[in-house]
Amino acid sequence: MTAAAAPTAVRAPVLRSPFGRFVAESAAAGRLVVQPRMGFADLPRMRLGLERTKSAAATTVGTLTIDSYTRLGDHAAARRALDEGAGLNGYPIVSHSRATTRALLDGVRDASFPVQVRHGSSRPHHIIRALAGAGIDATEGGPVSYCLPYGRTPLRDSVRNWARACELLADTVPAPHLESFGGCMLGQLCPPSLLVAISLLEAVFFTRHGIGSVSMSYAQQAHPAQDEEAVLALRRLAAEFLPAGTDWHIVLYTYMGVFPVTEHGAGRLLEESARLAVRSGARRLIVKTAAEAHRIPTVEENVRSLEAAALAAAGATVPPAGTPAPESGIHAEARAFVTAVLDLGDDLGRSLTAAFERGHLDVPFCLHPDNAGRSRSFVDAEGLLRWSSVGSMPIRPDPGPGARAAMTSDQLMSALHGVARRFDHP
Repeated sequence: MTAAAAPTAVRAPVLRSPFGRFVAESAAAGRLVVQPRMGFADLPRMRLGLERTKSAAATTVGTLTIDSYTRLGDHAAARRALDEGAGLNGYPIVSHSRATTRALLDGVRDASFPVQVRHGSSRPHHIIRALAGAGIDATEGGPVSYCLPYGRTPLRDSVRNWARACELLADTVPAPHLESFGGCMLGQLCPPSLLVAISLLEAVFFTRHGIGSVSMSYAQQAHPAQDEEAVLALRRLAAEFLPAGTDWHIVLYTYMGVFPVTEHGAGRLLEESARLAVRSGARRLIVKTAAEAHRIPTVEENVRSLEAAALAAAGATVPPAGTPAPESGIHAEARAFVTAVLDLGDDLGRSLTAAFERGHLDVPFCLHPDNAGRSRSFVDAEGLLRWSSVGSMPIRPDPGPGARAAMTSDQLMSALHGVARRFDHP
C-alpha cells in the first residue's frame, strides 16, 4: 500500500449520525459546541446535570461519563456500590437497566441536545451494548488511546476489542458517532505530531470497521501557536486520509494536565482553549472547571464553565481567509507517522500493533509494556513541546535552540506544573 493510497473499507460506512449532524449544523451557524465531563451515579443528580447542561447559555451536548468500575469491566463491584449506596465517580450504565437509562434521558435528549457516553475502557463491549439499548448513538475511545495510558491490557487485545466494538456499534445503532481519544493521550508531555497521527489513525480504524461519523481529538497543550498548528494539521490529514463521504469534525479538550488551582487561573485557561478552538476550526470543546484540581465538579460549576467557554468563543476572532497557517513541521511529522503505519499493510489493526512493536510509534513517558519507551520530549523556554529522542520513529529529533538530551526529574515536574503555574501566577 503506498502512502497516498486510499484505505480500503472493511464495512460500508453509515449515514451521518444525529450527533455529527448537530455539530455540523452548529458550526454552519457559527456556534462552537461545548460539552462537560459529567457523570453521576445518583439518578436525580445525573438528570439535573443533563437538564442544566441543555438549558445553559451555550450550544451544548450532554455527557454520561462512566464510573471506574464499569470502565474496568468490574460490573459486580459497580452493582454492589449501587446497592450499598457507596460513592461512584460516574454513571454505571451497565449496572442500570436499559429502561432506567432511557427514563433518565426521556424528555431531555432530543435533536437539539445529543448525548454522548464517555468511558475509558479497552474492553467496551458491555458499555456499547448498554448505550445502544438505551438509544444513545455517540461514544468515544480507541484501540490505542484507551489502552496505553490506562492499564496493562495488551495492545493486540485492545485492537481486537475495538474492532469488535466498532462493528457492534455499527450493527446496533442506526447511525453512530465515535470519537477518537488519541489526541489527548498523555498530551501534556507528548509532542503534538504524534497525538495528531494517533487520533487520525484511530479515526481511519473506525471507518474501516463500519463507522461513518467520527471525530478526532486534540488536547490543548502549553503553547497556543503550536496547538493551533496541530489542529490545522489534523484537519489537513483528515481531509486526505479519511474515506470520501465520512462525516467528521475536530474536538478540542481544555488542557488535560495539572490544572490551575485558582478560579482566575482556571478561567483564563478555559477561555484560551475556547479561543483556540475557534481560531483552529475545531467544532466542539470539552471543558474543565477550577474544581477539578481538587474534586469532582458540581453541576453548577460545570454549567459556569460551559457558559464561560461559550462567551469566550463568541468573542474570538476567526483568522481571515487566506491567512498563512503556522508551520513548524507538525503536519510533516504527523504525516510521516501515518504513512509509516499505513504502509505496514492493509489490516490497520495489525499495522498499529506492529508499529508499536517496531517503535515506529512510541509515546514518551508511557509505561505500558507494548510501548517501546525510547522516545523522549521536553518543554522549551517558550512552552513548545519538542522531541529530544525519537528512538525508531520515522522522524528526526529537534536540533533547535534549547534542545537537550533528556529532562531531569526536577525539569519533568516543572514541565508538568508549568501551565498551572503560568495561569495561576501571571
